[in-house]
Amino acid sequence: MRTTSAIVLGSALALGCSTSSGAKNGGGGGHVGSGGNGGGSVVIGSSGCQLFTADDAWNLDISGAAVDSAQTSVVAAAVGTAKIHPDFGVGFGIPFNVVASSQSAVPVTFDQYADESDPGPYPFPDPSVARVEGTDDPHSCSGDCHLLAVQMGTCMLYEGYACHYDNAKGWICSNGAKWDLKKKSYGQRPEGWTSVDAAGLPVYAGLARYEEVNAGEITHALRFTMSRTAARHIAPATHDAGSGTNAPPMGLRVRLKASYDASALAPEAQVFARAMKKYGMILADNGSNFYFQSEDNPNWSDGINDLKMIPASAFEAIVSPP
Repeated sequence: MRTTSAIVLGSALALGCSTSSGAKNGGGGGHVGSGGNGGGSVVIGSSGCQLFTADDAWNLDISGAAVDSAQTSVVAAAVGTAKIHPDFGVGFGIPFNVVASSQSAVPVTFDQYADESDPGPYPFPDPSVARVEGTDDPHSCSGDCHLLAVQMGTCMLYEGYACHYDNAKGWICSNGAKWDLKKKSYGQRPEGWTSVDAAGLPVYAGLARYEEVNAGEITHALRFTMSRTAARHIAPATHDAGSGTNAPPMGLRVRLKASYDASALAPEAQVFARAMKKYGMILADNGSNFYFQSEDNPNWSDGINDLKMIPASAFEAIVSPP
């Protein structure tokens, strides 16, 4: 995995990387970026773009939402004594590319789920500079291999799953999705479609960035995974990839209980805890229980490891916001 924190693609960008198991059937993974200390209309780093609208699901304050007792019990039974796990740090996370408004769009071949992909072309950067999750060489990648790009000016988000570059065929991904960051995310893509997350959600939206943690506040929900999910989904998810009924649905939102005392955690870990109490986490993919993702940044300190002390039982499911 790459350990550099930024390169230039016509403009500065900040990056990251992580692990999961992917789009149609689930996996971990996430996004990363630079700058910005909030959601809604707050500009995200060098892209100059907001993170959807202020009333978007990712930006809602759910600290006062009603508890879903039934789903809280389902989650508790599934995770047992597990603790939450920050699936990021120095050298791992999920990168994203910020590209100029003049970046040329190129054809993308979707070789697995083309029928649930937004057609290209996508403004993916040249493989010599593109950041792809889990590899230094986009020509060769195994695993989730997320390729994310935010285009300045248009403020469009383009995401690909299981991507690699072929010198003869260009970019090849399992599937692809795109969103307009100026609009509300839910409803932009068809109900029943997957995305590069199994829940049909934008990966980019659910990841914390070093800059916002350093600024002292994360003002959006985080994405997290569970090893077993139900064969159903609730908004803002549009897709599911589980089986059975006695498991949490994709799109379920959990919140760190207000009573949880995080005062003994390192300052940066406390920033995450506050966000988990106010904005919560959204179940976005199948993967290890209560793993959540953020960017790869060389400035993360060991303090984020304090998050591993928080038991999953300290979370409660909430009634899904309308």
